[in-house]
Amino acid sequence: MAETAVPCVLQKPRHVVRKFLARPQHEGDGAVVRRSIGRFELRYFDPFLVLDEFSVAAPAGFPDHPHRGFETVTYMLEGAVTHEDFEGHKGTIKAGDLQWMTAGRGIVHSEMPAGKGTSKGLQLWVNLSSKNKMVEPRYQEMQSQDIACASGNGVEVRVIAGESMGVRSPVYTRTPTMYLDFTLKPRAHLRQPIPSAWNAFVYVLEGEGAFGSDKSAPIGPHNLLLLGQGDGVDVWNRSAKPLRFVLVGGEPLGEPVAQLGPFVMNTDEEIDRTIDDFQYCINGFEKAKYWRSEAMVGIEG
Repeated sequence: MAETAVPCVLQKPRHVVRKFLARPQHEGDGAVVRRSIGRFELRYFDPFLVLDEFSVAAPAGFPDHPHRGFETVTYMLEGAVTHEDFEGHKGTIKAGDLQWMTAGRGIVHSEMPAGKGTSKGLQLWVNLSSKNKMVEPRYQEMQSQDIACASGNGVEVRVIAGESMGVRSPVYTRTPTMYLDFTLKPRAHLRQPIPSAWNAFVYVLEGEGAFGSDKSAPIGPHNLLLLGQGDGVDVWNRSAKPLRFVLVGGEPLGEPVAQLGPFVMNTDEEIDRTIDDFQYCINGFEKAKYWRSEAMVGIEG
């Protein structure tokens, strides 16, 4: 891990403008998620469609299901999840690992817990622009030890996407995105730049912190904080325990959104065509006709 402390001056610090507590709900087949983006209070935060903090133990999981028109970013916190799709791609994402999947024109896949115990993580859905919605599917996967890290002045960061503390992630984001996993020791202070034109939010994982203003009340786990306009954010950990959170930002697309579950396009007509494509196994979904994941075959058998 790089030891670094990069000075930063903010001209207009961002403040918290809205706060949501992500409450548990059932998704998939017996899985539990805390959804903060993509629920009725916050349907869309351009370019972000969904943020789930998931918790799943076998036999529950997320069996065979399709996607089109966006990217899914799975970041494991505990345990492991086995992923497989109709193109033959298969692997296990373990604690600290990352999978950045571009669904593009179409993917059918499954995500099921691997091994005993409860597996936990975050899944973020990043919208794609109209010009990128029908690109070929693609995966970017990184094991925990390969994720860029830096530390200094009581702050540690894992750079999933974007740049922080002089360290940059190699992950390519079609929709420009930053995704940073911070841990602040007690009494530590963080100042992180964010491009002024981007939307940004914080999701608290552990501990309590003051965000945006040193006079603000401390905020604890499972809270989503939408940040207002500005060129960066200040965070303070005034507690006796470590503070862990993710800071995510992205360039707004400014395009209309038409969504039906796992299909995200720009118009209702495109959604209708997507439903037909999936139903008739055409235009990207050809292999869905006969494919079943190993997990599903085991269930059906």
